[in-house]
Amino acid sequence: MSPTLRPAPSRLAGRTVVITGANSGIGRIVARSLAAADAHVVLAVRSVQKGRDAAATMPGDVEVRRLDLADLSSVRTFAEELDGPVDVLINNAGVMVPPLGRTADGFELQFGTNHLGHFALTARLLPRLRDRVVTISSLGHRSGRIVPEDLGWERRRYRPLTAYTQSKLANLLFTSELQRRLTATGSTVRALAAHPGVSATQLLSRGQRLTRIERLSMRLAQPEEMGAQPALVAATVDLPGDTYIGPGGFLEWQGAPALARRSRRARDTAMARRLWTASEQLTAVSFPRDALVP
Repeated sequence: MSPTLRPAPSRLAGRTVVITGANSGIGRIVARSLAAADAHVVLAVRSVQKGRDAAATMPGDVEVRRLDLADLSSVRTFAEELDGPVDVLINNAGVMVPPLGRTADGFELQFGTNHLGHFALTARLLPRLRDRVVTISSLGHRSGRIVPEDLGWERRRYRPLTAYTQSKLANLLFTSELQRRLTATGSTVRALAAHPGVSATQLLSRGQRLTRIERLSMRLAQPEEMGAQPALVAATVDLPGDTYIGPGGFLEWQGAPALARRSRRARDTAMARRLWTASEQLTAVSFPRDALVP
């Protein structure tokens, strides 16, 4: 078992943190914790009103800006209108096992939101990023598989859970490849990842019919406050790039933050590079070399 880690939010005092999907669930808790530690926190949310409602419950310097990760034009507008440097970007927002849907740009909704939207956002903010990118993955990545010839679920029968696990595997492959490129160019920016274990978030209580595994997960789920701890550790503790943090308890479902395990597919560097190339082509967004140097 890996040693447990504790968040160090005081290290973000006076810094700017952008958190996607910060109006509910784990993102809201992370945002509140960092705002309480005197960070300037930007809630990047699809619903501005829900973001304002969340911000009203938080102390400190909190700003609300609209961002729809399922619309690349919204990602571009958000990045263009955001002022000043960003110290920490937390790619937290996500959708989980909805019926087949498409983003504004025609991508399968889960892959388009959970991976491609964050890929494009990170690319656009990277020239102003000073410290780190934290991307939230999931235990579900372990059963995930990237199908490069059908990332958009246009040739296969749609399976919501399989599409979700593909998107969460993509989050980890993106983190590793981003860190590889940052390291190769001498950048001091770091890419890290985290997962909440099994937490009682809105993703698990979305009002739809639940599978047997999901019902079991809800019975064993830990409180949102504990599920937020790995993300807080990844955002605040001085850790090497490509570190992956999750609960350190039973099957990584619960417990204090610790180093997390990746699946074999999540360590596939060739697939990470292939996914990166496909993501650039799909989003028409590239990571310019001059954005990857200090």
